[in-house]
Amino acid sequence: MKLQIKNGRVIDPANKRDQQTDLFVADGHVLAFGQAPAGFKAERVIDASGKLVVPGLVDLAARLREPGFEYRGTLESEMRAALAGGITSLVLPPDTDPTLDEPGLVEMLKHRARQLAQVNLYPLGAMTVGLKGETLTEMAELTDAGCIAFSQADTPVLDTTVLLRAMQYARTFDFMLWLRAQDPWLAKGGVAASGAYASRLGLPGIPQQAETIALNTLFDLQRTTGVRLHLCRLSSAAGIELVRAAKHEGLAVTCDVSANHVHLTDVDIGYYDSNFRLDPPLRGQRDRDAIRAGLADGTIDVVCSDHTPVDDEGKMLPFAEAEPGSTGLELLLSLTLKWAQDAKVPLVDALARVTSGPGRVLAASSSAVASAGQLGIGAPADLCIVDPSAYWQVSRQSLLSQSKHTPFLGIDLPGRVQTTIVRGQIAWEFAG
Repeated sequence: MKLQIKNGRVIDPANKRDQQTDLFVADGHVLAFGQAPAGFKAERVIDASGKLVVPGLVDLAARLREPGFEYRGTLESEMRAALAGGITSLVLPPDTDPTLDEPGLVEMLKHRARQLAQVNLYPLGAMTVGLKGETLTEMAELTDAGCIAFSQADTPVLDTTVLLRAMQYARTFDFMLWLRAQDPWLAKGGVAASGAYASRLGLPGIPQQAETIALNTLFDLQRTTGVRLHLCRLSSAAGIELVRAAKHEGLAVTCDVSANHVHLTDVDIGYYDSNFRLDPPLRGQRDRDAIRAGLADGTIDVVCSDHTPVDDEGKMLPFAEAEPGSTGLELLLSLTLKWAQDAKVPLVDALARVTSGPGRVLAASSSAVASAGQLGIGAPADLCIVDPSAYWQVSRQSLLSQSKHTPFLGIDLPGRVQTTIVRGQIAWEFAG
């Protein structure tokens, strides 16, 4: 389809573009800006006056719950939610059922995604068989099947020798490891951040040392092996400071945080509201402020949704027994815009954390993913058109995800996605 998107404010952090201009699309790629190329005749013209035209968001952590947990979400339902949120590329963690530790499972998932022809889906392969932390998977075969990198999802490796061998294997073939920094013994049984608030509520806590001790272990092994690491879902001020020092040292490391942790603290749990039961847990205001500072100065590369659909049965329980997780695909862009408003961060810098930042992490993970999160000439036409002045209320009715549980229920958020375009085709439009 040949498209002309006119009069929009095009913000493309990767190419340092922030201007009101027309954008032209043909054959699934960005063709030109400004003036139409000779002989170009649009099949459809979209007036984006007063709107933002931005690269399709890249979400580095989205559990779509298929295969294995279709009663909580399916590829169809969650991909549609992603499109409604302006997301055009998703990274899928390996903790499906069965685990993504066999090439055939990865190929089947990729085939299903291609059939739906919606969001670009990039699976992470399991680093160990069954995520049990004992036997390494055949990473080379999983890469050939379509995995972009390797992860343990939220399951830690208890045996440090296995972790060392995984890093050596990955370094040999220049694979990237995406790992959560969490000491399994300090985190065991915890459901909230250790501190005065968890103590008052009588909730078992997870100290920040669960993150910092794990980070120090990862960095020591990284210095030995030279492996490239992406650190998933940092949550503490002390952890962010360790990452800042590691980057200053020159270690090959990137990191992300959940959009929930950009806005919320442990006090928001209130009276045991299980919608705030998350993993990692919400921490104190100092930690939340450190996350915002890390995003602003570039220590933190990416904001992700950490989309983890949970059904009513998993959430309608006492806080300590409820399943951690929240829906986030449709909130990622709006929460990023809200952070930009609250912290007075320029839009181009804020949007970089959900477009070009994760795009660079994808490109570093796999040479097959070179142009996600940007709108350069010749890049895939994955983009969204957003009304930044429109507010919408998060409710069970407004969410398209199969899961309706999020800490932001009842909150008005800025930014309504009007149109999402994937590979040059209109994949979603707001019906009004």
